[in-house]
Amino acid sequence: MSREVALDNIRLRPCERWAHTEYSLGHHKELLKKWESRPPRADAPPLSDPADPFCLDFNWGTHDGPIRWGDVGRVTDMGHAVYAADGSDRRESVETPFKTPEDVWAFDAVTEYGLPDADELVQFYEEKIGAARRNDPKRLSTGGYYSTIVSGAIAAFGWDMLLLAASDQAKMEKVLDSFFRRTLFHMEAWAKTSVEACIQHDDFVWSAGPFMAPEFYRKVIIPRYAELWKPLHAAGKKLLFCSDGDFTEFVNDVAEAGADGFIFEPMVDFGMMAERFGASHCLVGSFVDCRDMTFGKWDKVKADIDRTLDALEKSCKGAIVAVGNHLPPNIPMDIMEKYFDYLVPRLGRSQPG
Repeated sequence: MSREVALDNIRLRPCERWAHTEYSLGHHKELLKKWESRPPRADAPPLSDPADPFCLDFNWGTHDGPIRWGDVGRVTDMGHAVYAADGSDRRESVETPFKTPEDVWAFDAVTEYGLPDADELVQFYEEKIGAARRNDPKRLSTGGYYSTIVSGAIAAFGWDMLLLAASDQAKMEKVLDSFFRRTLFHMEAWAKTSVEACIQHDDFVWSAGPFMAPEFYRKVIIPRYAELWKPLHAAGKKLLFCSDGDFTEFVNDVAEAGADGFIFEPMVDFGMMAERFGASHCLVGSFVDCRDMTFGKWDKVKADIDRTLDALEKSCKGAIVAVGNHLPPNIPMDIMEKYFDYLVPRLGRSQPG
C-alpha cells in the first residue's frame, strides 16, 4: 500500500495522500524503541500501513556497483565528522594521492577503476533491488547511482585538488567526461532491471550555490545528465535528481535535461519549487529545516509543515514529504515526536490528483 503511494506520487497519478519519507531516522534509536510498541494510529492518513506509526513510503537508495574504487585505484579520503550520537562514524582524513592539477588532468575514471561485465552488472543490480523489496516489501526502494560526475570527482580527488584542477575548464571537461562514461555504463544496467525509479545523486553545488562558472555547468555537466537519463526513460522508469546545497540557478536546466523529480534541501526554496515544478515533477522535501528542529523551534517547525502542505495542495500533483537536510541524532526526542504526530495525520489530500 505505501509502496503504491510512493509510486503514484512519483508518477503524478491521483492519490489520496502525499507520500512520506525521512532520512537518518535510524539514528534515533530511543524514539524507534519507544514507538515500536505503539498501537495503530487512530488518526492515520489514507492508504497507510497500520503497523507504521511514522507512515513511511519510500526508501532512498543508490548503488555504485560491485567495484570499490579504493580497492582498485586512487581515491582521496577526506575523513568524516561525527554524525552518529556515539561518534562511531568519525574518520580522519588521509593525504590525497593527487599532488598536482596535472595528476588530475591525466586521470580517466574508466581506466582507473575499470568496469564490470555488463550482463553481470545487470544481474547484480537486479539482485540488489530484489533484496531491498524482500527486506521492506511495503515501501518503494529505488535504484540509482551516487558517485555521478561531480560527486565522483570529489570522491577521487578531494575538494582541494578538484578546485585547483577546475581552473582549466577544457582539461577538466575531459576528466569529468570519464566519470560520466562510467556512470552511464551503470545507468544503462539499471535501465535493464525491474526497478521502477532511480535516483541520480550528484552534489554538484555548494550551500552557497555553484562553485564553478555557471556556463560550465550548462555546457559540460547538465547535458551529460540528459544522456544518463535517456536509457531509463526508454525503459519506462522515473528519474529523481538529488543534490545537496543550493542548485536554484540550475533547476530549469535539470528539468529540461529530463529529471522527473527533485530531491533537495531547504536551501532550495520549497515554495518556488512547488510553484514552478509542482504540476510537472515530483518534489521530495519540504520547508522544514532540521536546524529549527535541533534548536527546539517547534512553532517554526509547525508553521513550516503547514506551509509545505499548503503549497502542495495549491500547486502539486505528486510529492514525497521529508525534512530535506536529514534528521540528525541531536534533535530532541520531544521535537521528533511532535513532528511526526503533527505531520502524519495531515498527509491526506483534500483533492486527490
